[in-house]
Amino acid sequence: MVDESPKPDLQAEVYVRRDAHGRVQSVSLIADAQHAESLAPTAPELNEFAKVLGSQGDALAESDLPLTRVLEDLIDLLIKNDLLRFTDLPDAAQAKLLERRSLRDSLRGLQLIGDDDSVI
Repeated sequence: MVDESPKPDLQAEVYVRRDAHGRVQSVSLIADAQHAESLAPTAPELNEFAKVLGSQGDALAESDLPLTRVLEDLIDLLIKNDLLRFTDLPDAAQAKLLERRSLRDSLRGLQLIGDDDSVI
């Protein structure tokens, strides 16, 4: 099936909404009541907006690994207490958990993981 949906023209103007201080708060490819002001895609304000989004995304990404470990430990605890069966998880989730467990075990043998690698 061929995707025939219209593609945005990346050279066209974009439409922005600004906050009370005049900073770009959101961007849209379509003009609407909240995005009435148009800017060229190369406008410096859009670069600043992208930097702010990038820094927020970086902070979120940095929290992913510790949260992943918390979720792994939670799943292990639920299985240990017979509140969840490993086979109840989707095949893709089972494979990912087994892969991570295997990687952790191999790293533990290299003593790259600290002594605090226990279930929380």
